[in-house]
Amino acid sequence: MSTGCAAGAIGRAAVTAAILTAAALAPPQAAAVAAPSPSPSAPAEAACTAGTGPYQRELERHLRRTADGTQDTGDCEAIRTFQRANAIRPADGYAGLVTFRTMVAVAARANPNAAGDCPVRSHRVTCVDLERQILWVQRGRTVVFPPVPVRTGRDEEETRPGWHEVYWRSEDHVSTLYPDSPMPYAQFFDEGQALHGRPGNLYAHGGSAGCVNLTVPDARRLWDLLTEGDAVYVWGTKPGTED
Repeated sequence: MSTGCAAGAIGRAAVTAAILTAAALAPPQAAAVAAPSPSPSAPAEAACTAGTGPYQRELERHLRRTADGTQDTGDCEAIRTFQRANAIRPADGYAGLVTFRTMVAVAARANPNAAGDCPVRSHRVTCVDLERQILWVQRGRTVVFPPVPVRTGRDEEETRPGWHEVYWRSEDHVSTLYPDSPMPYAQFFDEGQALHGRPGNLYAHGGSAGCVNLTVPDARRLWDLLTEGDAVYVWGTKPGTED
């Protein structure tokens, strides 16, 4: 008689019994892996609640909103988006002076010299438009430094119009006429008047004492571009300084 099959059957029975015993002693498994707890949702963005600003209608027109001069939620959100895109702080949706001046520079970028007020030369010319309060640099008809907002001289201390030339540069300059007045990246072009950075609020106190003020980052970029002997052309009339 064959013993092999009988022994295999007995062996299989023993193995089966062992498996069943182990299963009975093992802790019950979860039916499925538990899903991870949902992460807390990001806080909702604060509603845009800024009121009507002094340059409301101009911003509405630029942003292709209904130019009625009255703030609504859609206007506020559109202005806040514009502020964020142009690193304006706070980005609160309020149509204030900083936002308006930035808007003027942005609107001019496509063709700042469309009116032909800044003379076209084969060499580099820094163009200072007192009316729009913007500055750009062109070589021939090519803009090599796009328009940026500036602050020029106040009434009775206006920035002098006409042709000038950068005659002295002082990177870490401090005013010798006004105490505690840093003038970083100063590039002097006319008897003490200079292109330079203004730390803090560019538009504080209404106007400069004749210099052309830029934000410090813009002044640094202009410093890296220009050199002594570069031409500067100033024209127009700053709003609020009319005779």
